[in-house]
Amino acid sequence: MSVAFRRESDEEALEPKFELPIPPGPNLVTARGLALISAKVEEIEAHLRTLEDEDAIKTTRRELRYWGTRQSTAQLVERPSGETVAFGCTVSFRLAGKERSVTLVGDDEADPARGLISFSAPLARAMMDAEAGELVDFGGKSEALEIVSITVPEA
Repeated sequence: MSVAFRRESDEEALEPKFELPIPPGPNLVTARGLALISAKVEEIEAHLRTLEDEDAIKTTRRELRYWGTRQSTAQLVERPSGETVAFGCTVSFRLAGKERSVTLVGDDEADPARGLISFSAPLARAMMDAEAGELVDFGGKSEALEIVSITVPEA
């Protein structure tokens, strides 16, 4: 058999382990988001101390590098005024006849099922800087959504 078809070791057949992808752009966070990131780092550090399996240690260190980077690059955003849609605001809006509410948060805090969307999401970008009562273009449609109200959640 030709040498070209032989493997030196099983290590060569393993999938490469890449770092967890960091979302592009600034790492804006609310006070709650910063607390969640800090808690995640502490949780992973505590878990790492209990591990003995080398593969589990490598995986956990990889996760810790991600969250450590997110913690060190976090930019805490001051509470918004609520006069216009901004990072940290809760926005009630009407789209296609249905009224919904979302809160604009950082990438790591986002949980669409709970109404928390990233400030970098298309919906959030479309609403940014709008005032209550304003009609905003969205999804390629002119004046597709109406900003019903803007509130600032308690910290």
